[in-house]
Amino acid sequence: MACFSANSSGRRADHVGFTLIELLVCIGIIAILAGMLLPALSSAKTRAQTASCLNNHRQLTLACLMYADDARDTMPYNLGEGEIRLTQAEQRYLNWNSSVMSWELDSDNTNVALVTTGGIGPYTGRSAAIYRCPADRVVSDLQANAGWTARVRTISMNAMVGDAGEFSNTGANRNNPNYKQFFRLSQIPRPATIFVFSEEHPDSVNDGYFLNKHRSRQWLDLPASFHNRAANLTFADGHVELRRWKSASTCPPARPDAANLPFEIPPQDLVDYNWLMARTSIFQRDP
Repeated sequence: MACFSANSSGRRADHVGFTLIELLVCIGIIAILAGMLLPALSSAKTRAQTASCLNNHRQLTLACLMYADDARDTMPYNLGEGEIRLTQAEQRYLNWNSSVMSWELDSDNTNVALVTTGGIGPYTGRSAAIYRCPADRVVSDLQANAGWTARVRTISMNAMVGDAGEFSNTGANRNNPNYKQFFRLSQIPRPATIFVFSEEHPDSVNDGYFLNKHRSRQWLDLPASFHNRAANLTFADGHVELRRWKSASTCPPARPDAANLPFEIPPQDLVDYNWLMARTSIFQRDP
């Protein structure tokens, strides 16, 4: 005869549920596993975004080099905001890109066609996605309230590379008059040591003309630090570097008005500024 347990009414008492202790143990195990898994997933996402951004830089640099090849060695125009606006109004899209970023509801911030119009745009397959780091989702409160989730550009061009228009119409860049303005690719003596494109902090990315002044010890435009305090930069020989910044002052939070630019760099924090300026241009003459 089969044996079974029965309750006081003579019915079989099948045990099919969890006790409270068993349930709490299961929840605790799930919480521990989740705590172990989430950092790994976050790290994997960061690595994927870094790799995607690096690929964007490669494509932009290839487009720049193709532009120079077709333009008899001439590098793309690299204008400031005033001249970008002026040429836009005249429907002349000369600059390497034709957008100007802001924290307002200006259409340049989301116009995917404009960012690839003119300049190196035809050499990028008109792909607006390669102008923005996938980790850059920074918008202002005003823009967020309008339903925006990102702006179209993260990357800027070294101010000492290309024709800077009014800033370089004398043959030298008036912002750095004692340093070489590289109008042509062949003017760069060591292409592996001069950067062309860099990710820029969202608080200074504006016109895409990435400018800092030699010997000023001051950040005017700030490199980004989306990749665990690092930024991708591309160089005139076509290679890409992920540069990890060493000073905390180089890495303010990626949000509107967080950088408080321009600002004097503390003497103990000059290592990043010195590294970048050594790769911006070369000394050409005394004052």
